[in-house]
Amino acid sequence: MYDGADTVVLYEELAYQDVLPLLWRPLPGTVDQAVAASFTDRNVRLLHACAAVEEHTGGDKPDDDSPELQRLDFKINLLLDLVGQLLVANRPRPTAVPIRFNALGAMWRAAPPLPEAGTQGVAEIYLRDCFAEPLRLIGRITNVTPDGQVKARFLPVGETVEDLIEKLTFRRHRRQIAESRHRGAL
Repeated sequence: MYDGADTVVLYEELAYQDVLPLLWRPLPGTVDQAVAASFTDRNVRLLHACAAVEEHTGGDKPDDDSPELQRLDFKINLLLDLVGQLLVANRPRPTAVPIRFNALGAMWRAAPPLPEAGTQGVAEIYLRDCFAEPLRLIGRITNVTPDGQVKARFLPVGETVEDLIEKLTFRRHRRQIAESRHRGAL
């Protein structure tokens, strides 16, 4: 039985954890409201697209899919993988790093030069290879350790983006629980 010991938390909230391409871009001065609104609009579209893609990657499918649906699902996944490979080849991504994030903030392992605590910037998180755009979250670096552990706190992302990030995180957590139970049953 799943005991919750592997639950990933950040800022006392459930968090998404993976190894993903990430780039921290420092922002000078105050955040322009038009830029922040643009990030919000793009983030909403990206998170909706991510949810739609996850419906086709086997995350929440019933076990009784017909062979025709399974073949179609396989072809869609293959197409998404190929598109992702083309995007990555033509538009290189930042280095993938271990990251944990939610709507409140993020924590990741960075390579030098390390950002300084107090620096304001944008965390660009590439959720999937098949998406050209990253999730862009404005925040401030709250802590940096000498070994490269960076922690940031995000500015409020808005109710819609917060809800979509929570759903993304919950779906991943639910899949991890199901995989844990399946491994335990073997």
